[in-house]
Amino acid sequence: MYIFDSVKKEKREFIPLQEGKVSLYVCGPTVYDDAHLGHAKSALVFDLLTRVLSANALDVTYARNITDIDDKIIKKAIAQKKDIKDITDFYTDAFHKEMSAIGVSRPDIEPKATESLNAMFEMMQKLIDSGHAYTTKDGDVYFDTASDSEYLTLSKRVQDEDDRQERVESSSLKKNPADFAMWKSVKDGSLTYDSPFGAGRPGWHLECSAMIEKHLAKPDTAFAVDIHGGGADLLFPHHENEAAQTRCSSNHELANYWMHNGFVNIDGEKMSKSLGNSFFLKDALKEYDGEVLRFYLLSTHYRSNFNFNTEDLATAKKRLDKIYRLKKRLFGLAPNSDTTEFQTKLLEALSDDMNVSTALALIDEMLSNANETLDTAGKHKALKKETISNLAYIEKLLGFGVKNPFEYFQFGMDEETKSAIATLMEKRDTAKKEKNFEESDRLRDEILAFGVSLMDTPAGTFWEKV
Repeated sequence: MYIFDSVKKEKREFIPLQEGKVSLYVCGPTVYDDAHLGHAKSALVFDLLTRVLSANALDVTYARNITDIDDKIIKKAIAQKKDIKDITDFYTDAFHKEMSAIGVSRPDIEPKATESLNAMFEMMQKLIDSGHAYTTKDGDVYFDTASDSEYLTLSKRVQDEDDRQERVESSSLKKNPADFAMWKSVKDGSLTYDSPFGAGRPGWHLECSAMIEKHLAKPDTAFAVDIHGGGADLLFPHHENEAAQTRCSSNHELANYWMHNGFVNIDGEKMSKSLGNSFFLKDALKEYDGEVLRFYLLSTHYRSNFNFNTEDLATAKKRLDKIYRLKKRLFGLAPNSDTTEFQTKLLEALSDDMNVSTALALIDEMLSNANETLDTAGKHKALKKETISNLAYIEKLLGFGVKNPFEYFQFGMDEETKSAIATLMEKRDTAKKEKNFEESDRLRDEILAFGVSLMDTPAGTFWEKV
């Protein structure tokens, strides 16, 4: 397996720190607002990565944090006159539901900042004791960037004064303009947490370093984790500062491999809340099936910037529809257990730095060949089972085609209509069992009037939108 290391700027063979095991940490959401397409893209990329690692017989431990301490959260709680926890619980729950809708599995470990304060205190104290951090008379704790000779080697940046002022909080009490806060003293009466350094709130960069040390790092290793991931916008300053904290507080570097996914643009413009084009995932899910969004957002290589537009989304849906139409043709058949040549090639493509373009081309070719052969071969049972096996492998590896194929084509029907159709279907089944064919035909016509079609299969009768 090969991974493009976004720090070393080269594709590297993946060799885990511990044979057969992989530790993966990905920066998660700050839960003060709804998830947008950028959150979805990053979550999908690393969901796919865990699937590919697992398919290569590696035991993956995946951690993704929840930032539930943040000034934006406090601001929203004050504006809405709600408790902080009510805000963070609401948006954490919404995030989980929306990720589930696009087929993203929950990580093995999901630490929250509020549950990790002691780990942060321990790391800060180590850095103070070793001369890599200092306290100010106001009660703030800063990381001393000048004390770390490796600082900025991660992002390969040459930091100028304008960049410092833009990226790093300003304080006349800092030793160096680039020093960043690990603990911020708060004296304005807003939410604080008790610490050995006084009342305040932790810096954003600190929580990830502390969580990794607490949950994933092993003693006497060269790196805290195998892989650290996140969006490309996190490389500096967030990941740079994380790496500095870990390097200076422990005997290892933060990560052996760094992976960063590209930005999401909306109709060619970088997605940004300040620009008013931050497309919330919950809104997209009202218009499109979650699996369609999954297919579309994964259809471009993870390192490339992604341009979201409705025309390409419609094209992606047509490609996904082909998987479900083939699945519908073979509905009710069980797969065989043999590994096929297609499955081997598919895993090889995704093991090459998740080469999704090659993977999707292989899937298109398999779908075309399978449909053509089924048209000519009729009821060739072995061929059908091999094809079902291939579809099941796509489902496992990429998360496409996981639904009942008939239900997939029902998307967009309101629940009231679905309930009415379900009631009529039950009545029709009863009429057929009673050999009341006149009533059965009448009910069929009533069902078809909803703009659907009926399909009788060995597993029962199903309907879908026309």
